[in-house]
Amino acid sequence: MKSISIGYLAATAIAAGMLFTSAPAAAFDEEAAKALARENKCFRCHAINKDKDGPSWNSVAAKYRDKADAQERLVHHLTSGEMSKFPDGHEEEHKIIKTEPENDTAQIKNLVDWLLSL
Repeated sequence: MKSISIGYLAATAIAAGMLFTSAPAAAFDEEAAKALARENKCFRCHAINKDKDGPSWNSVAAKYRDKADAQERLVHHLTSGEMSKFPDGHEEEHKIIKTEPENDTAQIKNLVDWLLSL
């Protein structure tokens, strides 16, 4: 009978355990996310559960939730000024989210994580 090294068994056990554990949900500060959205007047065009000039955040969350690059894509959208299409067909540059301190990616990622949780 062949002997199996302890290292091999340990590596196999760790790998097997990783198959059955799910990634933890992203931790976010909901109040800080809402405050950043208010400061940037996001609620003028978006509501949590109904479409306005922009889509509801529930529909944005549903669209991106299961995509591996959801956070990256939404952070880019909020920081690049890329074009947004409106219900009447016109397009405008999306407002760039401003943070204090300036360009604080952690605050923007917190906003996106909250959005994706809706």
